[in-house]
Amino acid sequence: MITCTVRHELDPDQLEAFEVYAKFWLWKIPEMGGTHHGYHMPFEGPNDIAYCHFSFPSLAAYEDYRDLMRADPECQRAYAHAQATKCIRRYDRSFTRPVMDGASADALGL
Repeated sequence: MITCTVRHELDPDQLEAFEVYAKFWLWKIPEMGGTHHGYHMPFEGPNDIAYCHFSFPSLAAYEDYRDLMRADPECQRAYAHAQATKCIRRYDRSFTRPVMDGASADALGL
């Protein structure tokens, strides 16, 4: 499994527009084979930074999603919304491998 973390730099005057965009992806990523772990909107601290995290079973599955996304009319509508509202100033993506299963100290030999 791989997880994509996206750090969005937002226009603070367009947070509602960005939340519309975010809600679409919360619905769409699972439809396209991924697991969305949510968006994290500004609250305290910088008022122009949001994060999202979503996972796919493999890098190949993520690449398939990217191909599907480029051809999907709903995805294109979401991108057009972001461009029209200018809610996203820039974004950065990073990829990690999640550790999801915990174990006791004894089981881990600690």
